[in-house]
Amino acid sequence: MTPASQATDSLRGVSDIEIGRSKRARRAYAFDDIAIVPSRRTRDPHDVSVTWTIDAYTFDIPVLAAPMDSVVSPATAITMGRLGGLGVLDLEGLWTRYDDPEPLLAEIRGLAPEDATKRMQQIYAEPIKPELVTARLAEIRASGVPVAGALSPQRTQELYKTVVDAGVDLFVIRGTTVSAEHVSKNVEPLNLKEFIYELDVPVIVGGASTYTAALHLMRTGAAGVLVGFGGGAASTTRASLGIHAPMATAVADVAGARRDYLDESGGRYVHVIADGGLGTSGDIVKAISMGADAVMLGSTLARATDAPGGGWHWGAEAHHSELPRGNRVEVGTLAPLEEILFGPSTVADGRVNLIGALRRSMATTGYSDLKEFQRVEVVVAPYNGS
Repeated sequence: MTPASQATDSLRGVSDIEIGRSKRARRAYAFDDIAIVPSRRTRDPHDVSVTWTIDAYTFDIPVLAAPMDSVVSPATAITMGRLGGLGVLDLEGLWTRYDDPEPLLAEIRGLAPEDATKRMQQIYAEPIKPELVTARLAEIRASGVPVAGALSPQRTQELYKTVVDAGVDLFVIRGTTVSAEHVSKNVEPLNLKEFIYELDVPVIVGGASTYTAALHLMRTGAAGVLVGFGGGAASTTRASLGIHAPMATAVADVAGARRDYLDESGGRYVHVIADGGLGTSGDIVKAISMGADAVMLGSTLARATDAPGGGWHWGAEAHHSELPRGNRVEVGTLAPLEEILFGPSTVADGRVNLIGALRRSMATTGYSDLKEFQRVEVVVAPYNGS
């Protein structure tokens, strides 16, 4: 065991809580449980940099739009790119199953709650068409913005050649949880290390929610690790599987793995991307304060008037063929995507002008860029919104 891991285990022991005589648990914190603290210095928000660089790509804002049909279409991926972020297209979604998904999107929006899961399972049973994968990625590439697509671990082996041949700048492997060591007696698991080594494009992989899981993913050669498990607005993973990772602790743990892997690898930096539980600008601020380099947003961007969900939000878990672990939820619409990101805002609850809020928070606490802001002081201060 390394000194770093020994120190980590020692700290965990300090925060153990006895649940009963046979079980102890570690205390973990959600974003609502923490707050950041101002320092002795303040800055002008216009002097703050929120740029983010991963591999050869630099983005004006540290925001990825989540690969969910209610959030990202080819059109919104292009809009995100032009606004300085990255839109990640779900390559197992409606746009790669149907020539014209708009009627299906309209149908999903209009489903009665009691019919939604069953009907969505039927809609998403349509096979993925490789020629549509190629066409959708080509549409995004033709606009001149960076191209990113996502597959689940189960579909990666089957479709990755189509995706790479179509031309992606960043490849995302995203599941409820992704491990570097999947064990199965029935199917040949994806060998992440071998797969990433053979690709010519940077790979972002996740979710992960613990130090150990993230460290193993970093050792596969991933350029970025997604942090999150069952914390999204449309997820019912905690209710159906009993699994959940409070995000403040999860991000801090994975950031710790990044630090130790940086030493272990002789200087290789793996980006930490918070993915889940990010409903407001304050949550985004706290994610970066915990050590995230960027955030992947779902419901937060699904509220845009130009989002394909039209005020509704759902993920792949909502239409799983055997065990759905998510719902189609109504999030409403607030403003165009550009205003959601950059304002101006007419609401005071942190749902609009996300980047303006991030800049102001960094300026108020005296930090000039995202890397510096990861060192901001935080306190445990549970939030009561009532």
